[in-house]
Amino acid sequence: MAATGNVTEIIFLGFSQNENVQKALCVMFLLMYAAVLLGNGFIVVTIVASKGLASPMYFFLGFLSLVELCYCSVTAPRLILDSFIQRRVISLHGCITQIFFLHFFGGTEIFLLTVMAYDRYVAICKPLHYVTVMNRRACGLLVGAAWGGGLLHSAGQTVLIFQLPLCGPNVIDHYFCDVHPVLKLACSDTFLPSLLIILNGGSISVVSFAVLLASYTVILRSLRSRTSAGRRKALSTCASHLAVVGLFFIPCSFVYMRPCVSLPVDKIVAVFYTVVTPLLNPVIYSFRNAEVKDAMRRLTRRKAVWGEK
Repeated sequence: MAATGNVTEIIFLGFSQNENVQKALCVMFLLMYAAVLLGNGFIVVTIVASKGLASPMYFFLGFLSLVELCYCSVTAPRLILDSFIQRRVISLHGCITQIFFLHFFGGTEIFLLTVMAYDRYVAICKPLHYVTVMNRRACGLLVGAAWGGGLLHSAGQTVLIFQLPLCGPNVIDHYFCDVHPVLKLACSDTFLPSLLIILNGGSISVVSFAVLLASYTVILRSLRSRTSAGRRKALSTCASHLAVVGLFFIPCSFVYMRPCVSLPVDKIVAVFYTVVTPLLNPVIYSFRNAEVKDAMRRLTRRKAVWGEK
């Protein structure tokens, strides 16, 4: 049964009621969102257009950048637009739609980061079998599984919220719709839905973290027998991946792997996994990579030549 009750729209309190603060935040988030679009979009275009970036690592990186772009777009545009108005309102169905896509892209990103850790494990620990194990079909199936896993996770979270009777008051102290703030609007017992929401998000985080931990434990052990040059190259790639994992997993774990209560700091923490991580991903994972930078330069020169013609 769909959500019932007297709530048909939800009001966001946002970051601040001060008009000057809101304008400053609008400019800041507008610049950050533009950087997310340009950075991640350029990576996707570069990987698609460059034959030299055809390895599985860049295949997964291209999808990660696409997911980051979509993930940030679920919340950032609304946050920027709401900075211009005093009464920040979203319909109930719009709120539930936002929850669905937030967890769809967020869950997909978690699974993709796990897949990328497995890819690095095979590349470093099983180099002779890498081409066979990580063939085109296997890579496609892994990416499809990541999207499918994100969809199942999101559907579970959304159904749990959608079936709750929401009686209000219809004001949430956040800047977007998420499961914890919306649960506070329910006029029925939320213990079981809260538990299921934690188990849903927690199981994904725990399993993914276990795979990541196992992969990098084996990788670090195997690097002891490598030459110093090979060790540095492998550690550079792994360090970039671990930095992205940390920036995303730590804030998400803080919000979703605890009892369903909203804290004042949640809004600031949410900025990290919805905006800051997508913003830093191109810098950490791509612009420090020599092959990606070379491909970007070639693509830029090619576009310049076509422009002159």
